[in-house]
Amino acid sequence: MADYREAPLATRPKTLDPAEYFNLSLDQRRAEEERAVLRAQLKRQYQMQLNNPHRKELIEDPALTRWVYARTNPYNHFRATKKTSLLGGLFGVVPLFVLYYVLKTDRDKKEEQIKAGTYDRKFKLAY
Repeated sequence: MADYREAPLATRPKTLDPAEYFNLSLDQRRAEEERAVLRAQLKRQYQMQLNNPHRKELIEDPALTRWVYARTNPYNHFRATKKTSLLGGLFGVVPLFVLYYVLKTDRDKKEEQIKAGTYDRKFKLAY
């Protein structure tokens, strides 16, 4: 953990805080072990259902169902934060202004060359 650097936009989870990590009480350790046992049982049950060669029904994974629901209804779960606002501006608004600037300066430069008579038209309108 000596070379670990904190991420600038994310905080360290409380479970990874060194002050909390090594000073766990017996109750906290017992609760973690019970949760690990429960997770292992659920994983084993899912693997048994998944690898059953005589299976005819669909296996529903609740985590996958929640993920699909969240993906199909993104606006119900969207929160406007500084990061999402910045990304929305960078990918939604800034390209419009850049495109406008590029097209406008190109058109102005071409118009000045036409007025000065130095612009060589590739497709001549009259010979």
